[in-house]
Formats: sequence, structure tokens, C-alpha cells
Amino acid sequence: MRPDPLFTPLKVGALELKHRIIMAPMTRMRSAQPGDNPHALNAEYYGQRASEGGLLITEATDISPQAHGYWATPGVYTPAQIAGWRAVSDAVHAKDGFIFMQIWHVGRISHSSLQPGGALPVAPSAVRPAGNHTNASGQPVAFETPRALEQAELGGIVSDFVAAARNAQEAGFDGVEVHGANGYLLDQFLRNGTNKRTDRYGGSIENRARLLLEVVDGVIAALGAQRVGVRLSPWNRFNDMSDSDGAALWDYVAFELNKRELAYLHVVEPRADFTTDLPLDADAPDAAAQFKSVFTGPLISAGGYVADSARAAVADARADAIAFGRPFISNPDLPERMRIGATLAWHERATFYGGDHRGYTDYAALADAGEARGA
Repeated sequence: MRPDPLFTPLKVGALELKHRIIMAPMTRMRSAQPGDNPHALNAEYYGQRASEGGLLITEATDISPQAHGYWATPGVYTPAQIAGWRAVSDAVHAKDGFIFMQIWHVGRISHSSLQPGGALPVAPSAVRPAGNHTNASGQPVAFETPRALEQAELGGIVSDFVAAARNAQEAGFDGVEVHGANGYLLDQFLRNGTNKRTDRYGGSIENRARLLLEVVDGVIAALGAQRVGVRLSPWNRFNDMSDSDGAALWDYVAFELNKRELAYLHVVEPRADFTTDLPLDADAPDAAAQFKSVFTGPLISAGGYVADSARAAVADARADAIAFGRPFISNPDLPERMRIGATLAWHERATFYGGDHRGYTDYAALADAGEARGA
């Protein structure tokens, strides 16, 4: 019998994974307030989803107060936050699992009510996103036109990412994932739909990629390349994103990241949709396959996979591992379920963001199937 592609070992930087089912980063908005502190409920959630030799990636985590864009998302810039995250990493390591922290700055995807001193959100350029956001009270509000960052401020952004990486290390994490995806600050610099700058951080592809690469280089200098991953969302339009020449942009970024010998590159397939459970666009570009032709290190692909399509992607060498999001929410023991072909529990979208343990830590593992919700 041929081995299951999802359950063959994989070396990812300094880690030796026993399987290739990765938990994708997912915003859940359940940090303790005030302070945006991880707490016992978060440790329980991540501990439930840990498996021997498996890799979890945390929800996106604010690198600074300015990086904040959503109510109750956690940070990693205060002693209390670091202490809270230590309990999370301990819970995962107690099950012989691994965990990377995804570190982010939301850029323009924020609101002045969520910013220090009521300041406007910041961005590469003063380009307002289409649509609405939520304010600090959770009410829907129109996006504001962000303030364009001064060039002199960008070194501070890099320093905040580096400090966050060091804090994650202090909190016991196995590494960090730099969030360069989904229309947040680093992605906003990459794409010319949002980056209208005329200085050395705008214009050419090389200039627009400069901030991402400076952040990655700074984090590598702090932790070592084997403890650093990067997430990108090529061709993804989430958060009103666009670029006039995506093929050239993503080829350049993949080429540059490949030089850095990262632990992994993590790509969100453009067919993925974060706001619906409807069928996805099967005709969208295969981002993983295209990056694999340039990036020679471990490549994680995410977005709309099921067990069969995940196995096919790994077997065909289009990706080295597959990240699952929503299935991990409702199936804390997802790797084991996929290993034996068990039925997966369905998630409840209404409890994705904010709230208490309901829809967070009360999904049953197979061992507790008789006590599963709705059983």
C-alpha cells in the first residue's frame, strides 16, 4: 500500500513534522479585555488542536497598538500578552506539537476608534478601501481614508515586527510567520492598487517589495531563517486589493524570498473566500504550483482544500503541506480524522468571531463523539 501523502514526515526549518496537515492562522477575537491578552481559554483552544509532530499557526497577532484593526485580537507587545502566549505555547508543546505565531500590522484595515489617540489608520498611500469595517464598539462604519506613512516611519514598522518576533520567542514559540497577505499592511505595500508612493518604497516592483523584505530580513536576523515563515495571498482580492501585473510581482517576491532559505512559504490560493461557505472558483490560478517553480523550500498551500484535493496537491508536488482553516475550527483532532477517513463536523460561522467558549472550545474530538454538539 502506498503511504498517505499527508502522513509522511516533512522538515520545515528547524522542525521535523510528522504529518503535513497544518492549522492555518484564523482570527477568532477572543483575547481578554482590557489589554488584548491571550488567556486560559485561548490556551485550551490551541492545546485541543495540537498533535504530535504537527504544526499550528496562531491567529494574526498585533505587533503594536498601531497595528490593531479589530476588537479583541491579541497582541504580543506587552509583558501580559507575552505571559498569556506562554500558556498557549506550553499547551501545544505538552502534546508534542509545534506552534508558530503569525505577526501582523493591519495598515488601512482599521478605524480611528481602534487606533492610539484616535489617529487615522496608516497605509502606504492615502487610498480608502471600498466597503465597511467595524469600530471599537463592534458597530459597522465606513472605512476611513488612511494616512500615508512617512518614509522615516518605516524603520519603526520593521523594528516593531522584529520586537514581536523576539517576544514570540520569549513566549516559547517555535517560530513566527510574517503576515504579508490578505490586504494588510505588507500586502498593501506590495500591490500597486494600494501603493501609489513615489519614494524608494513605491513605483517599481522592487521598491514595493522593499518593506516586506526588510521586515523578513530583520526577523531572520533576530530568530534565524529556520524559525521564520512568510504568508502571501497572490491574486487575492480580499480587502479591496489589486495589482496591474500580478504575475511579475509574485515571481519577483518568490525569487527574493527563496534567497533567504525560510522555514517555509505559505500561500493562500486565490480561489479561497473568507466570507462564505459557497463553492470556490475552480478556474483561479494555482498559486502554489506557480510559486513552487521559483521557491525551492517547503511550501504550504491554503484555501478550500478537502482531504482528497490536499492529498493530490502533495502527491503531485504542487505543495509540501496543506493548511486548513475552518475544518480545524470544528474538528480539533482534524489530522486524526483525516488519517482514518472519519466524517468531519461542520462549523458554525455565527461563532467565528468573538464570544465565549461556544463555537471555540466546545467542538468534540472523536473520542468524545457521543457528546458532540447536536449529537
